[in-house]
Amino acid sequence: MELAPAWAKGFSRLGAAHHGLRQYGEARDAYERGLALEPGNAQLQSGLADVEAAAGKGGDEGGLGGLFSSPEALAKLAANPTTRAYLQQPDFVAMFQAVQKDPAAANRHLSDPRMMQTLSVLLGINMMSGDAFAKQQASQSQAPPPPPPPPVEVEMTDAEKEEAAEAAKAKAAKAAAVAEKEAGNAAYKRRDFAEALARYDAAIALDPSDISFLTNRAAVHLEQGDFAACVADCDAAVEAGQAARADFKAIARALARKGSALQKSGDLAGAVAAFGKSLMEHRTAETLGKLQAAEKALKAAAQAAYEDEGLGDAAREAGNAAFKEGRFPEAVKQYSEAIARNPRDHRAFSNRSACYTKLAAWAEGLKDAERCVELAPGFAKGYSRKGAVQFFMKDYDKALATYQAGLAQEPDSEELRDGVARCSEQIGRAARGQLSEEELKERQARAMADPEIQMILTDPVMRQVLSDFQSDPKAAQHHTQNPGIMAKLQKLVNAGILRLG
Repeated sequence: MELAPAWAKGFSRLGAAHHGLRQYGEARDAYERGLALEPGNAQLQSGLADVEAAAGKGGDEGGLGGLFSSPEALAKLAANPTTRAYLQQPDFVAMFQAVQKDPAAANRHLSDPRMMQTLSVLLGINMMSGDAFAKQQASQSQAPPPPPPPPVEVEMTDAEKEEAAEAAKAKAAKAAAVAEKEAGNAAYKRRDFAEALARYDAAIALDPSDISFLTNRAAVHLEQGDFAACVADCDAAVEAGQAARADFKAIARALARKGSALQKSGDLAGAVAAFGKSLMEHRTAETLGKLQAAEKALKAAAQAAYEDEGLGDAAREAGNAAFKEGRFPEAVKQYSEAIARNPRDHRAFSNRSACYTKLAAWAEGLKDAERCVELAPGFAKGYSRKGAVQFFMKDYDKALATYQAGLAQEPDSEELRDGVARCSEQIGRAARGQLSEEELKERQARAMADPEIQMILTDPVMRQVLSDFQSDPKAAQHHTQNPGIMAKLQKLVNAGILRLG
């Protein structure tokens, strides 16, 4: 062991080591050398006194043998982070046991840093210099870690072996099921439905927990027109999916496919319900579109089922009776029933328009009259109904056009001729300046809200025409030769917007 030549503390530790080994002469020599360097060192003086006392007693205080054989020795080594690792090393354990049996054997192992560290721990002092201890720590940190202990093989119980075998079997079955599904998908794309069904059947048999196999098989049934089988597969998929808490998108897909099958089979109410449930699971634009189409078809089917021409005629006659008695709300109710029973009966629309006119419900009356004309363009009464509503709405220009269109269908109609005369009179009053200020403002306000009037007033050509009429009589005279321009000017005159002459 090398010590720094002028380090008194080193001689103190060397003396302590020799003392522990009952080498009292060497211990005395080490302490004296230390005191020669530092005469007032209390630790050296105390150590020398202890050695003298021990030597005088013949060394009976137990020495190194007692140190290693002490019951606390192993506990001290196990508590120290450095020496704890030594206890895992077989050669150190053998060395430790040899010193326990023969303390003199320690002399042969002092060159081993582990023995010096062990003595440091057992004596409670640092036996090495700072440099030596740092080198030891560095060498220990760079030394490769001890090899890991060999794995301990635990014997599995029969139940565990059976469980492991079942798990491996289930994993293999799932993999095989996925392969069958993929083969079924390829067959479906080729429209080889028989092959696709066989593949999906095999996949379901291998792994009944995957509901996608059921919904894929349902798609095949749907293509084949076997709607009942499709619905059955979709129901089974939904039930299994809900029990297993499957992905809500997969459940939604099964419900949507069920809806398609029900719609194609004619069960529109069931289709609407299935599409609605699908959207509750997962909302997609495609399923929403299918729901709306099914609802529209259901409404049309309900209307078609309700239609009955005979009952429609009876309701219309009941409405006529109520109309004659002045019970207009009751008449509207009967005519509405007649239209529901026969939506193509133009007479019911015409009569209901007359009722709405009596009730001053202009918008409803105009709508019914327009529908009447649309259904029966040759029915003059429809034009008189429409013209009457427009007249009461003070759209005299439009009413005049309606009455004239009716006369084209029935030239001898006194009702239509009377309508033309009344409209012409009202329009003429505006042209002659016979309207009161209030009437003129009302008519102009109504005209300015008319899209047709707005279009005329914003037309660049007509704006130039109107400007010419005010500032260029020659150009204005030229415009009067154009029938299209004159028709637009007449509309402005009829509306009270313009006065010519």
